Amino acid sequence: MSSGSNGARRIASVLRPSITDSRVCRSCQETLVRRNYASAATQSPSESPSTATSTFPVVKPTYTINAGVLLSRPPQITRDLTEFEKAYYFYQKRLNERLALPFTKYFYFKRGTPVDEDWKRKIRERQTPARDIGKYNAYSKEAWNDELLVGAVEAEPNHMVEMLVQDAEATANATSQDTSKKEEIPRPFSRETEADKKGDFKSLNRALQRTLYLLVQSKDGYWKLPSSPVAEGETLRLAAERTLAQSAGANMNTFMVGFHPVGHHVYNFVKPKTNETTGTQLAGEKTFFIKGRIMAGQADLSGNVQNLQDFKWVAKDEIAKFVRPQYYSNIKNMLAER
Repeated sequence: MSSGSNGARRIASVLRPSITDSRVCRSCQETLVRRNYASAATQSPSESPSTATSTFPVVKPTYTINAGVLLSRPPQITRDLTEFEKAYYFYQKRLNERLALPFTKYFYFKRGTPVDEDWKRKIRERQTPARDIGKYNAYSKEAWNDELLVGAVEAEPNHMVEMLVQDAEATANATSQDTSKKEEIPRPFSRETEADKKGDFKSLNRALQRTLYLLVQSKDGYWKLPSSPVAEGETLRLAAERTLAQSAGANMNTFMVGFHPVGHHVYNFVKPKTNETTGTQLAGEKTFFIKGRIMAGQADLSGNVQNLQDFKWVAKDEIAKFVRPQYYSNIKNMLAER
């Protein structure tokens, strides 16, 4: 620590009673003392210290500081493939099939074994080695015609899944001892849920490919992210945790990601308002958002102290339909694209 800093601290300890202000931190007080000490040292000799006047600015908060919560549910499944990706992966599968065709089947299966007989049966049924990428015979007159036409269903993931399931059912029924009963293989679940079909924005079981965010509706009818003023002596993270519990209930398993805000929103009042407690003029509100994740549970507005009317779980592009344009402009960079 430099001698100047030590001197400033000693002077601050002497002068602190005269400049103590609960709204000015210790570091700012020492800075103000250091500046006053430097200005006093440059005074002319004719000017007595008693006549030197110094003013210390008083920090007056003009904005209400709010803690907001950016509570999100991460994607549950991978996104849908683009048309280019479908064509690319289909090409890779067919290329792998072409590379395997030059080898004789006895390179893979010993002649006369059960697996060899099973392979012959499958070839008779499929008429191609691959199960899910269409029929192709490399030794026929149409061997040259192996390109996939635009709009063909062979490249669609749903078609591939259905072909694989049918092949598995054929294998299971061929090896089953009870020929009177056909075995059915369970199909994979649909990527579109019942909540998607019904348009239920309150369900977390929707838009499984997207990141969903919690929006709440205030008593005035405006949609926003959960937020509330920071209490005295409360950190931003503690205020965010309290806000979430007071607004969306305690029936959620959540955790806050870090201690620092991921973004902020500034709202200026049309006319300044007076704080009834402190008497200061408030120019607006500043909301700092802490990122959170929900792992289980659901929001519950019953008994919330903020008089919230409703809630929704929405994706980034859906948020713009509910909130104010200026509000969305301030928070959009915090939101994930998917």
